[in-house]
Amino acid sequence: MGRATPLFLLLVIACADGTNDQPARQLEASGTFESDGLTIHYESYGEGDPIILVHGWGTDIQFNWVVPGWVEALRNERQVIAIDVRGHGESDKPLQQELYSYQLMANDVLNLMNTFGIERADYLGYSMGSFMGAFLLGHHADRFNAMILGGIGDETEESVATASPIADALRTEDPSTITDPDAIAYRQLVDLDPRNDAEAREALALAALQMWPEGFPVMLGGDGLRNAAVRVLIVNGQDDIPYAQTVSPFVNAVPDAELLEIPGADHFGAVFSPVFQEAAVAFLRGESSPTRP
Repeated sequence: MGRATPLFLLLVIACADGTNDQPARQLEASGTFESDGLTIHYESYGEGDPIILVHGWGTDIQFNWVVPGWVEALRNERQVIAIDVRGHGESDKPLQQELYSYQLMANDVLNLMNTFGIERADYLGYSMGSFMGAFLLGHHADRFNAMILGGIGDETEESVATASPIADALRTEDPSTITDPDAIAYRQLVDLDPRNDAEAREALALAALQMWPEGFPVMLGGDGLRNAAVRVLIVNGQDDIPYAQTVSPFVNAVPDAELLEIPGADHFGAVFSPVFQEAAVAFLRGESSPTRP
């Protein structure tokens, strides 16, 4: 795919309301759909009302949702539909940095829903998927019944500054030369997937450089957050730095938001927490009552 022109980007943004005049397709257990000229991979599990799962940066459906037991926990509650976000897993990996804005990636979720005739759904996101959810909540709340957003808060000057060494770490051919502790951790995460060759790592580097500076959920959601008639559960590990310390503005901006903090969990660990899974299932059943700060 060639470098996007300004006209192309304007057309993409203009279509971000998710309109689609094509007839709905049938969901398969595994398949793809087209979104903004990209091929996006999805997996579907179980039956019932749909819930859309959107993973974190550097992972995919399997690592974020199948391995930690999320699919197994949710498939008896909902029809679980998970996507590999552009730049990840089996989805296309464009090499244009601007194509990894949260707004454009969130549009892939709307195109999934439109392609398969899903008028409304529940939503579960983690990290990157949660920031995409914040945009959807503020701009397309009418498409969602409930949202569970984990691993989210405001970036800080320090956390935004980590994007550059992380990108450098992904671009090096010799991981032993990486010295920045955060960069080492993220390179190790990416290297867990043997599909992540040099080109895939470059796509992830571009995504990091675009996403990290955009990581402010109230700004992503905009004024629409205050009018979003959607139940929202926000979940962070108590040791998730900086999000555990910076999430309050987002919680307070959403009328029907609750916050759950998981003791002893950091950003990477929270998604594997049974406490998180149990709270999510209870929330979807309308049973949970986390304490709002």
